[in-house]
Amino acid sequence: MVKRKLVIDTDPGIDDAMAIVFACLHDEIDVVGLTTIFGNVSTETATRNACALVELVGQDIAVARGSDTPLVQAPRPFAWEIHGREGFGDVQLQPPAQGSLVDETAAEFICRKVHEEPGEIDICAVGPLTNLALALRLDPSISAVARSVVVMGGSLDAGGNASKAAEANIWQDPHAANAVFSAPWDVTIVGLDVTKQVVCTPEDFSMLAVKAPTLGGFLNRVVQYYFAATRERSGISGCHMHDPTAVIAAIRRELFTIRNSAVEVIEAGEQAGATVRSASTERPSVSVCCGVDNTAVQHLFLRTIETGF
Repeated sequence: MVKRKLVIDTDPGIDDAMAIVFACLHDEIDVVGLTTIFGNVSTETATRNACALVELVGQDIAVARGSDTPLVQAPRPFAWEIHGREGFGDVQLQPPAQGSLVDETAAEFICRKVHEEPGEIDICAVGPLTNLALALRLDPSISAVARSVVVMGGSLDAGGNASKAAEANIWQDPHAANAVFSAPWDVTIVGLDVTKQVVCTPEDFSMLAVKAPTLGGFLNRVVQYYFAATRERSGISGCHMHDPTAVIAAIRRELFTIRNSAVEVIEAGEQAGATVRSASTERPSVSVCCGVDNTAVQHLFLRTIETGF
C-alpha cells in the first residue's frame, strides 16, 4: 500500500490532537512532519504540545516551529475558552523531550519537504495559514510541487465561530488565507459547512478509552473540556470534529460533496476573516467541501482510534 505523505500544520488544540492521533494511526497515512502555529494557543505552547503528541504516539516525526504572529494584523486572542490555556483542556502532559524539534522554521521545513519529494507531499493545515503563506513567499515554486493542500478553515454558508461571519482559523490571519487561496496549487477547503455536521458524543469517547486505553484514553480526558465548552456555546452534547474531518478529507474525498469556486477572504472591518465566493477570473478555482457523509466520517475516526490502523 502506498501511503499518503502528510505534513500537518497545527495549533494543538484538542481537536488538533484528535486529528494528529488519527493520522498517526491510520494505515494509509505517513505523517512526515508537524509544523506549528498560533491559534488555539501560542506558537510556543503549540510546539510543546506537538512534541508531546509525537512522544505519545511513539513515532519519529519532525516538528518545526512556525510564526508567532499573523502576517499583517495584530494578533487575535487565543481560543483558551475552547481548548484551555495549555491546549489540552485540563490535562497536563509530561514536558516533552523535544528531540523531534528541527532547526528550521515551519516555512523552511515545508519548502524543503515538498522539494525532496515532488508531487508526493500533502499539506493539511488545521490552524491559521500563516506558515503556508510564508512558505509561498520564501519559495513560490512549492505550489507546483506540493501534491495538495487541505485546509480546515472558512465557512461559505454556515456562518462563523469566531465572529458572525468568520471561522476561527481564517479570522486569526485573513491575509495569509488570501495568499494561500490565490496561489496556483490544488487546494481543498474543509470548512464549517461540513465540519459542524460531524459530531462525536461523550459515549463515543468513553468507548475509545475502553478499547484503546493509551491514545483513546488520552483523547477522552482532553475532550471533556471541549464537551463543556461546546455545550455552553452550542447546546449540543458532543463536539464538532473540525480537524479530524479535514485529515479524513485528504484520504477519503469520496465522502464529501465538492464544488469548485474561486474563494477570497475579507481582510478588514466587521467582516474580517469571512470567506466568500469570488467572481474574479484572476483567482484560481479551489475545491470547497459543501456536503459530507457525516456518519461515515465519524465511524472512520472512531474505528481508526479503536483498532490502531
